[in-house]
Amino acid sequence: MKKMTIGAVVTALLGSVLLATSASANVPTVVLTVATVADNDANTQAGAAVVTVPSDNKVDAADAVRFAISGIETGTAVTAVATNATIVTALHTDAAPVTSASGSSTWSVNTGTGSTAEFYVYTKTTAVGTVTINVKGNSFVYYVKGTAGPAYNLVVTTLDSVSTSSIVEAQVKVSDVFGNVPSATTPVVTAIGATAGTVSASDTATGVSKVNITYPATASRAALQFAITATDVVGLPAAVKTVTRFVDVADLATTNASLVAQLAAERTARAASDAKVLELTSALATEKAGRASDSATATTAATTAKASADLALATYKAKYNALAKKWNAKNPRAKVALLK
Repeated sequence: MKKMTIGAVVTALLGSVLLATSASANVPTVVLTVATVADNDANTQAGAAVVTVPSDNKVDAADAVRFAISGIETGTAVTAVATNATIVTALHTDAAPVTSASGSSTWSVNTGTGSTAEFYVYTKTTAVGTVTINVKGNSFVYYVKGTAGPAYNLVVTTLDSVSTSSIVEAQVKVSDVFGNVPSATTPVVTAIGATAGTVSASDTATGVSKVNITYPATASRAALQFAITATDVVGLPAAVKTVTRFVDVADLATTNASLVAQLAAERTARAASDAKVLELTSALATEKAGRASDSATATTAATTAKASADLALATYKAKYNALAKKWNAKNPRAKVALLK
């Protein structure tokens, strides 16, 4: 280890003190408020600043955290980055609307001759988001989260067909306009051709509500309607307030007998089809054998005919040449050619 003199140690310590003093100088102050109420612990996730989501499509004071920064060194740039949240520079007014589609995840400003800056942050989700502010080497991290708006949409899960005398559970998932789980909501269930039991309030963690439907003892068709109270918001998709489902109620024994009969008919038809295929296969084999026999007979006949013709020609040539030789012997001056 390198040895240091006392003077060197003192110099190093003084340098550290000066450096710490320099780093802590000109540190700005950040104040968070929600609807003029100060929030002093939003720099921790557990103390995240809580605002309502802009379910009315207007980002107003209750929907946004105001970030007021003071003590900024003149001419310094201030930047902010939000995750799971959105930054806007002002709140909604009728003259200058600020909606749930307004803003950006980043923001920056040069203070010029000033020493203050401010912006607002809103969120459309109940999940925790972060806002990171950077001012000339100083970084601040804050947390925000939203509370769900009123029930706006529902999604129904139920069977399309059931058996007679059965009791089947149907589920309804309720959400706000942004897909968050709202406060407990009890959908209204109306059944025609069936009986709806007691409808449970939606679970505040999942948004799911449940109800048992009792179906009749005879085959029929039932209609179910699920509904919540909601008001359409201008600028946002229309609310899904009602969902209707039709359910076929079938007698299990009758259905089973019908399926058995269909299966038997299918097997009979398949057996007949297989028999026809065998018949056609046999006929084709017979025809092929007949054609092969006819071909062999024709070939034999042709061979025999050719052999007979060849024999006849050879006999003719032999007789002709025997007579020609006798002629040539008696008439040497008038010889005729022999056949080859």
